[in-house]
Amino acid sequence: MSWLEKLLPSKIAQTDPAERRQVPEGLWIKCPSCETVLYKTDLEHNQNVCPSCTHHFRIGARARLDNFLDAEGRYEIGQEVLPVDALKFKDSRKYPERLKEALENTGETDSLVVLGGSVHSINVVVACFEFEFMGGSMGSVVGERFVRGVETAIEQKVPFICFTATGGARMQEGLLSLMQMAKTNAALTRLAKKGLPYISVLTDPTMGGVSAGFAFVGDVVIAEPKALIGFAGPRVIEST
Repeated sequence: MSWLEKLLPSKIAQTDPAERRQVPEGLWIKCPSCETVLYKTDLEHNQNVCPSCTHHFRIGARARLDNFLDAEGRYEIGQEVLPVDALKFKDSRKYPERLKEALENTGETDSLVVLGGSVHSINVVVACFEFEFMGGSMGSVVGERFVRGVETAIEQKVPFICFTATGGARMQEGLLSLMQMAKTNAALTRLAKKGLPYISVLTDPTMGGVSAGFAFVGDVVIAEPKALIGFAGPRVIEST
């Protein structure tokens, strides 16, 4: 036996597969723009913007509001307004089934969250769309919460800000959804008459009835870089 064989163990111990350290899923994210693999925590600390190419990832409504508003003094507006199936709509699935699934996936009761609070100690009212709730579609609840947010801004004489992330009007509510375009713009007209600013922030995507409605009528309109913004999506245009 050589001296090397004496140093080496006769058998290398094998780790039981069940005992091997499992790496949790979701720790790493690949940037869809530059394909850089990013550590999720680092990405969140960078406001969900890729440090390599500045690609803006989509952000949920609550996360965006947490990043935007001061921690103290927040209050929610219109959370008691809930969706109803007034038209008894059914396509491949019933509307209440879609609402239930969206609630389970997001924890939200509809696709718009409205909060009062402050930004660097300046009081504001902020509305933010949750795209993961039925594509951020606008139904009667979105319209009512939006209007209540505007009315709160008027009462408190503060700016109103909206972050849009939506596919447009909610087809399951038909004409009731389209009516929200007029309803929300009427509220914004009242805000303007009081001399209060409306700031619209367009994030990816901002489409359909929302883009044709209140998204583009802000006193200041800001858009995220390379956000999909328009009325009809690329697939719709290609198929017509």
